Amino acid sequence: MLFKALSAAVYGIDANIIDVEVDFSGIKTLEDRFHTVGLPDAAVRESRDRVRAAIKNSGFDIPPTTIVINLAPADIKKEGSGFDLPMAIGILGAYGALQLQDLSQFLLIGELGLDGTLRPVPGMLPVAVAARERGIRHLVIPKANAREAAVVDGVSVYPVETLNQARELLNAAGNGGIHTPAFRIEAEQVLSEQQYHGPDFADVRGQQAAKRALEVAAAGGHNILMIGPPGSGKTMLAKRLPSILAPLSFDEALETTKIHSVAGVLDAEAGLVTHRPFRSPHHTISDAGLIGGGVIPRPGEVSLAHNGVLFLDELPEFPRNVLEVMRQPLEDRNVVIARASMSLSFPAAFMLAAAMNPCPCGYFNDRSRECHCTPPIIQRYVAKVSGPLLDRIDIHIEVPAVQYRELRSGAASESSATIRERVLKARRIQAERFQKEATHGKFRTYSNAQMSTPQIRRYCELSPDAERLLERAMQQQGLTARAHDRILKVARTIADLAGEVSVSLPHIAEAIQYRTLDRSYWN
Repeated sequence: MLFKALSAAVYGIDANIIDVEVDFSGIKTLEDRFHTVGLPDAAVRESRDRVRAAIKNSGFDIPPTTIVINLAPADIKKEGSGFDLPMAIGILGAYGALQLQDLSQFLLIGELGLDGTLRPVPGMLPVAVAARERGIRHLVIPKANAREAAVVDGVSVYPVETLNQARELLNAAGNGGIHTPAFRIEAEQVLSEQQYHGPDFADVRGQQAAKRALEVAAAGGHNILMIGPPGSGKTMLAKRLPSILAPLSFDEALETTKIHSVAGVLDAEAGLVTHRPFRSPHHTISDAGLIGGGVIPRPGEVSLAHNGVLFLDELPEFPRNVLEVMRQPLEDRNVVIARASMSLSFPAAFMLAAAMNPCPCGYFNDRSRECHCTPPIIQRYVAKVSGPLLDRIDIHIEVPAVQYRELRSGAASESSATIRERVLKARRIQAERFQKEATHGKFRTYSNAQMSTPQIRRYCELSPDAERLLERAMQQQGLTARAHDRILKVARTIADLAGEVSVSLPHIAEAIQYRTLDRSYWN
């Protein structure tokens, strides 16, 4: 007898619907013959043992026979343990243990334990989105994945804990209707109720220039590099950057959640990423860990930081090849990973925040400590960060050691909430500016840092004085065309923070100040 069920496989951050076709011969054999076809990986092939044990321990005595399971389309590689539940339901249906014969409106996914319990699987949000787009009305999934799937409108989510519960649910549907209410959460309400409770800029003494640079970076989505001696507060400042970022929109939250779901790092209790990510990988990370990889590629840190911040502390300590692979994502806002069997794309619209010492000992140009590094040693250290990568960082800011009087001062420092109000005001100006803009590539423009070349020309017109200042800076500092565009983008953000329509001389002057570290700092 032939029985069909529906499941899904995740590729990149999207899911494909998979037909699970079960052929049950019904002829007793001396030993079980269980064949899975349709390009299954090792985890899928091993499912035959899990499924057999789960069915037996759920109270069904199916005699040894020949079972053939086809996962269609057969030309797409299938991986993971999520096919356990549809396989088991397909076998029970073919055996005659299900009253509902048409499962075209049910998508089933989940890993089975040997006792018939269901375990969660990664990538449930893309699965729910794919089900909605295919017109499949019901999802039968593990209970631990329920909150994640329930944020998608248009599908009914039924969380189950065991194979028997899934069978009873489907039998109820075959007997005239499901009486168990579907699980549902209001994602937009969850987002609106979230408040930030992390570190605050009020804790930081001194470093007014660095705080200003971070405010500009947050307001325009600009990449920033902080250079200073050990203990000057670079890491402390970076960890407070999320406290002044604009809140996630609903669309951004869904896209970010899809990436975290696929990577298997989503908090099951939350079900939705409600704050902008802050990722801080160690400098021993590999290029595959940073960008993503695998036989069937999985997202790396640059994608997990999508719509948030990627913080790289001790930047020159990262291997050169690891840093260089970031150049394309910084420009294109996505990562393309090609394999022999497929090519997948992951979003990577992140804000890069980096910190580094000016030399190996950390005290070059420091007023309170003597540097013992020779010029060749300093040059080798600095050369670990390539010029093309520095070009892609909009703001370079020096973070000197904090003086004792500033450290012990009782004066209140400006809070994150106050800074955030200015950032949000600038972001609203940018949202209105780019609302009716056509996209470049496949991405919309949300911030000044993402402006295309035509948009820079349109929104960054300079006064004659500002034009002359920029020309002089380009010639004296030997800046590249890319640095020129980034100065204009930063100047546009500074003008937005000031609430001014045009980009004038003070805005360009401050933006140029954030590029002086390109050439002069180590000379």
